[in-house]
Formats: sequence, structure tokens, C-alpha cells
Amino acid sequence: MPSPFRRLHHVCIVVRDLDATVAYYERLGVSPWFDYPKSSPYVELEVPDVEGSRAMRYKCVDLDNVQLQLCEPGPQDTPQRRFLDAQGEGVYHLGFEVDDLPAGERRGAELGLAVIARGLRTDGSGFCYFDTRADAGTVLEIRASA
Repeated sequence: MPSPFRRLHHVCIVVRDLDATVAYYERLGVSPWFDYPKSSPYVELEVPDVEGSRAMRYKCVDLDNVQLQLCEPGPQDTPQRRFLDAQGEGVYHLGFEVDDLPAGERRGAELGLAVIARGLRTDGSGFCYFDTRADAGTVLEIRASA
């Protein structure tokens, strides 16, 4: 299987104040923003803190060539909260689109990548965050949409 990191879908930036950051981008002409579309529930969900995952707020904007996501973590223990507390605001992950999430996860395992968090829905959509910070400088995520 080829690398799952070939089709960039989005860049995710962790921020302290989601509303203020969106307002700043809007002043720059970057819009329209929308809430991250949380669709059907996950049938598999492995995250450090489920309530923390649910408490995160996201806003997205589709640019001409890529989606930009802003994430404001809640106070719970999540990888995004730890990143914000340790490093401040900045790029948390790069999200890549894959056609087959389980196959992408298997390929990540073959490449020796540890999983930070993952979720899968009945329709095959979902996400998988790999712990690539030490070598890639950021988290790499793969995602599949329905």
C-alpha cells in the first residue's frame, strides 16, 4: 500500500480563543467558517479522555486548495490541551485523506507509527492520529469521509 500521507486535506491549528481567532481571520477575508461537522457516533473510539474530546470546539474554512481547522481544547486532558499548555498556539496536526481508514491505519502500523487517538463510524468514516511529533515536527492524521 502506498503512503497514507499523500493527499493533504487540512491543517489544524490549536488556539486559546476560537471566537477571537475566527474574527481575526475574517478581518483578513478568510471565510465562511463552519462548525466541524460531527456526524454519527463512533462505533470505535480510542481517545485519552472522551469528555475532553467532546468538549473541543472546532471551526473550519475551505480555502481554494486545503481546509483550515481551528481547535480550542477544553480544560480536560487531551493531546491538544497538552500541546497548547506546553507550546502555545500553533499547528497541531496535518490531516490527510485516505479512501480506506482501516487500511491506512494498518499501513501506519507497518511504518512503525504509534496511535495517539482514533475513531471509526459504521459508514467507514473516521480518523487516526499518529504520534509523529518527534520525527515529523507535528502530528500526522489520516481521515476518511463517508
